[in-house]
Amino acid sequence: MSTVSPTPGPDPETHARRASSFGGQAAAYAAERPGYPDAAVRWALEPVAARGPLRVLDLAAGTGKLTEALVPYATTLVAVEPDLGMLSELHARLPDVAAVAGTAERIPLPDGSVDAILVGQALHWFDLGRALPEMARVLSPGGVLACLWNIDDHRVPWVRGLKEVSRVGRSLKDWKAESAFAPTPDFPATEQAEFAHAQRRTAASMAATIGTHSHVLILSEAERTALMARILDYLHKTPETASGEFDLPIVTATIRSPLAP
Repeated sequence: MSTVSPTPGPDPETHARRASSFGGQAAAYAAERPGYPDAAVRWALEPVAARGPLRVLDLAAGTGKLTEALVPYATTLVAVEPDLGMLSELHARLPDVAAVAGTAERIPLPDGSVDAILVGQALHWFDLGRALPEMARVLSPGGVLACLWNIDDHRVPWVRGLKEVSRVGRSLKDWKAESAFAPTPDFPATEQAEFAHAQRRTAASMAATIGTHSHVLILSEAERTALMARILDYLHKTPETASGEFDLPIVTATIRSPLAP
């Protein structure tokens, strides 16, 4: 089975370090990362929405940012997350949601047990050669896999300038449905949609949000301090962000792929 990454990634060692970097900053992640717009969640679930009682899996759920948005739609909702620090934060924030340790490559659920799998901000960390068949295993016939990414809208000039200062590598042009994963017998076709979103920030909270990105989390203390100083300097000197609160424009890029009959 052929798979591809959304963009050329770092070397395997750096990729692994970045993938495992979030747990130590789980509280900051929960506080600073944006949630997901309702319109994107509804579109993701649309292929199975008419089923009535809906069984939904939030895979690689992190601290529950996407889980929270799924609560109104799922009759049965399960969150699976490999990092125990992130899982602990999810339990604290959403104590009524069933949340268990597990990975995309080994999902701790029975065959055909969910109608939809949603993945927020995480598909690019998966070993897709193992994860896609495993997701197909736990989906019921006609179920859907949907993946969402919150991407700062770099088409806006000041956001593009912030991207350059903060060294955030991906932009909207990188996120196309065909680049998320190659077609497989289980998931032969994908659809893509984009949804406008925003997060209210200040210069300090914007810097804190960037501080939860994996490329920052693996920096040395000196490198991280220097980067945060550059980011704050840019935000304090930029008219759109210099005076109190502002809206960070975001696009939630979403793909969905029904399970093959």
